[in-house]
Amino acid sequence: MTLNTNAIFIIDRSKKKFEVKVMETDTITAISTPTGEGAIAIVRLSGPEAISMVTGLFHGKDLNEVASHTIHYGKIIDPTTSEVAEEVMVSVMRAPKTFTREDVVEINCHGGMVAVNRVLEIILGKGARLAEPGEFTKRAFLHGRIDLSQAEAVMDLIRAKTDKAMSVALKQMDGRLSGLIKRLRQDLLETVAHVEVNIDYPEYDDVEEMSHEVMRQKTKEVHKEINELLEVAKQGKILREGLGTAIIGRPNVGKSSLMNTLVQENKAIVTEVPGTTRDVIEEYVNVRGVPLRLVDTAGIRETEDIVEKIGVERSRQVLKESDLILMVLNYNDEITDEDVKLFEAIQGLEYIVIINKTDLEHKLDLDKVKELAEGRPLVTTSLIKEEGVDELESAIATTFFAGEIETGDLTYVSNVRHIQLLKKASQALEDAMAGIDQDMPLDIIQIDVTRTWEFLGEIIGDTASDGLINQLFAQFCLGK
Repeated sequence: MTLNTNAIFIIDRSKKKFEVKVMETDTITAISTPTGEGAIAIVRLSGPEAISMVTGLFHGKDLNEVASHTIHYGKIIDPTTSEVAEEVMVSVMRAPKTFTREDVVEINCHGGMVAVNRVLEIILGKGARLAEPGEFTKRAFLHGRIDLSQAEAVMDLIRAKTDKAMSVALKQMDGRLSGLIKRLRQDLLETVAHVEVNIDYPEYDDVEEMSHEVMRQKTKEVHKEINELLEVAKQGKILREGLGTAIIGRPNVGKSSLMNTLVQENKAIVTEVPGTTRDVIEEYVNVRGVPLRLVDTAGIRETEDIVEKIGVERSRQVLKESDLILMVLNYNDEITDEDVKLFEAIQGLEYIVIINKTDLEHKLDLDKVKELAEGRPLVTTSLIKEEGVDELESAIATTFFAGEIETGDLTYVSNVRHIQLLKKASQALEDAMAGIDQDMPLDIIQIDVTRTWEFLGEIIGDTASDGLINQLFAQFCLGK
């Protein structure tokens, strides 16, 4: 049998046996820098013909002869006109010491849209195929360069909104989560194997008997570590996706001023006229390492203005979708029925009460506010004088992270898919422990242990389906 040399061999471990699949691979290309004007743009190629394709277009050194991981000055020649298309620097990286474990070439050209698209068209004309979204990272995964959790961390790194979110993504890319999952899976696999040996070869005296007590101890240890991951998952998810934060209150209490203060930019229009904010305004802001997806809502009140009424309805919808609510009151106003209704609307949700405009005359009944707030944090501010902002930021961080986020030693789980799989793995182990308590046969109990092993394997891609893998990589940007 003759095999195509341009093939990826994939070892499938999903059923505790090795199956070899052969996947054809070709040379792909894409623009790997954001669209728009800039100093430099990069066209990336990966595949068996990446170097030879560019060599045929490059006027400079013979790229087939240069050392790996070197960069060279020259010009790209348009083969249809034999004219110079672009002045470039070309990086050559030879397999297997590349991100995709294939030959990789990166063409650094001028950052204008016309220049980079012209180079891309010439490369496509040479026979390369336009890469699908995330295909470079997908090839790194299929070649065993990274596992699935590390591949997802690449996108987390690109989308990171704060230094701490970036730190968590970098640790996941380095394999911190992968290493832990692989160790837990190995512990479970050894337990299952031990049960099977006891069942298949009971006559061997030198094999330690797998008793219900030993099985209980093994499953409890893994269950404890999985639950420890789930305990910090909420923090990890916030670091990854941001904390959906709605600013609410009656018109003209200082919601837009709060938005501008936190963002440190005039994103929202501030006037003395109630109802100025007619729609929802959204912005990301970093508060002590916590990424807030900050939403300034239209003042919630009864109104006959059609446009303002639409804004109020959108504000009510935002409340339902928020992780945190910043409820703003006016120090210079008495409590109104509208304020009371707002407190009723956010009952059971996580919120902080902000009493703004403390530079004005005191008219607000603070005892009544405390009664309505039911023990929630209460912060006083004068945004016009920038007073109380530090206290507010501290209250936000304390509410969700006990005041400080630790990214040094903790292994954070931040991906929703990972969290759901860990919950399933935890439940499967609980089912196994329930079976042990009922003194069920070990070969029945091991079914739940094996399910746990498979759920954990989906996190790193060892037991993930082709459909899931394709779906995940389709969310990546085109040149990654």
